Amino acid sequence: MATTFTLHPRLQQDCIVIGRLQLCQLLMMNDSRYPWFVLVPEKAQLVEIYQLNKAERKLLIEESSYLAEHLAALYKADKINIAAIGNLVPQLHIHHIVRYQTDKAWPAPVWGKFDAVPYTEQEITDNITLLKNRLNL
Repeated sequence: MATTFTLHPRLQQDCIVIGRLQLCQLLMMNDSRYPWFVLVPEKAQLVEIYQLNKAERKLLIEESSYLAEHLAALYKADKINIAAIGNLVPQLHIHHIVRYQTDKAWPAPVWGKFDAVPYTEQEITDNITLLKNRLNL
């Protein structure tokens, strides 16, 4: 019996769904300190990238690169941090975090440094519109 894809409860709690690429759901972390986005392949019970077939792995890299390139341009990033950690959320998900040398956590990783500062409803709307337009979602 095939299992269907379900977004992990922690990602549901911490993120806002923006849209969908060919393989992945695109989420925005609800933390206004950093433009922070997450790609989640819509495949059931994935934990690691190697569990995707070869074509899906290539597509994941293409979607990640596409997202990173547009984030860098859109938000004028000093650096894009891309990571698949998964220690708290085992479901395969790839973080794309826009970093600036002036951000509060620089140059350290952002995980666990500070409490999240949620977006306002207007900021959510503005960011989603901006990203959907840029990525043609």
